[in-house]
Amino acid sequence: MTDNRMVLPTLIATSVVRGAEQGDSHGGIYLVDFTGQEVRQVVDWDTSEIDFQGRGWDRGLRGIAFFSGEIYIAASDELFVYDRNFKIQRSFRSTYLKHCHEIFRLNNHLYLTSTGHDSILAFDLEKQAFFWAIHLAQGENGPTGTAYNPLGINGPGGANGPAAQNLLHLNNVHADSSGMFVSGLRTGGILHIGNGNVVSKMVDMPQGMHNARPFREGVLFNDTGSNVVRYVGRDGTQQVFPVPVYDVSELEHAELADGELARQGFGRGLCVVNERMIAAGSSPSTVTLFDLDSGTEISRVNFSMDVRNAIHGLEVWPF
Repeated sequence: MTDNRMVLPTLIATSVVRGAEQGDSHGGIYLVDFTGQEVRQVVDWDTSEIDFQGRGWDRGLRGIAFFSGEIYIAASDELFVYDRNFKIQRSFRSTYLKHCHEIFRLNNHLYLTSTGHDSILAFDLEKQAFFWAIHLAQGENGPTGTAYNPLGINGPGGANGPAAQNLLHLNNVHADSSGMFVSGLRTGGILHIGNGNVVSKMVDMPQGMHNARPFREGVLFNDTGSNVVRYVGRDGTQQVFPVPVYDVSELEHAELADGELARQGFGRGLCVVNERMIAAGSSPSTVTLFDLDSGTEISRVNFSMDVRNAIHGLEVWPF
């Protein structure tokens, strides 16, 4: 009998190109078939029929979610809705959606990290509208949260939202029946948002992490600063997976690899395939499957050796 936990998946990935200028490709959307070891680019962010200026062109496409047979993908300051043929159907903006990173769907709500405003925005997938947001901050007595109207001063209720500061660099949100779990480069751990918008720190974690979320009886995250993916159990046991690194002679734009603009081995993009298998993204654009039970790499697909080209969003392709 086939062990379904080891059947290789097809994933959907988004990528960004650090330092790209208008007219260059800013990354795109890819379908990654691990069984066939094939990668198909379905959207090139340079050739999409959109106005790049002010519409997320500066950093490409990011978080991915699915609802009612459609694909929701965030750009820097706009939420795009694609059909299964990757044609844009519509898009949505909010005054307080700025430098979005990851997104997450729970039931009929979509949650988006608004990194530029230290906020999480909520989008009603049935009503197709933003309706709620929460601003996070580090107070003297711990983290705090303040709810506000993401439609801005011209929206219902006349709410006035927070200034753009990016103090926490929020980059991930996960949600379940117990609340939301939010993390970023400078949160110092995973923050839990519960009833009454009460914010508490769930667990301390290293600075510079991406994609941190509860998983099994612990936490799973890209320890980007250490170039590894980690699973840490409540009992302190760990599984550590090194991010793929290539010989410098194989890289394109290798002269940028040691600078602030880009580097290889930058781990970002992480999804759970099943209770045993996870998929992780890194630069130059590489997606790797890992087996949590054995602690080994299962398979790897690379689709760019340009060190500037990095995975951002990563999900299991459901269609």
